[in-house]
Amino acid sequence: MVPERLDIKPTKRSPRVLFEPGRLFVIGRSIIENPSVFYEPALRWISGMADTWMANTKIELGFEYVNTGSIKWLYLLLRRLAEISEFACNGSITWYYERGDYDMCELGYILKSLVECPFRIVE
Repeated sequence: MVPERLDIKPTKRSPRVLFEPGRLFVIGRSIIENPSVFYEPALRWISGMADTWMANTKIELGFEYVNTGSIKWLYLLLRRLAEISEFACNGSITWYYERGDYDMCELGYILKSLVECPFRIVE
């Protein structure tokens, strides 16, 4: 059984993570040496909530910087979300990036191309 809420405070190297029914929020910097240790609880939370998923769940993602290992885990999280039929039909992902940060903008488009669900990219 998973907790109702997953709340991970940010550090200089890791993002703020707040997962609760109806809203998943990850924002900050993800330059983690071992991203599997950091992101595994988030993947378990998503998988554990799959049977009771809420319609119209909103995913908000925004990063200053993401290292290669973290990108892989973000893709795994988004792929798992896209596998949940209730989310794929009724949920949405918003990718935020800072004005002029073309690397983060491009990463948003790459991730958008890899998952089948509503995905907005916002400057």
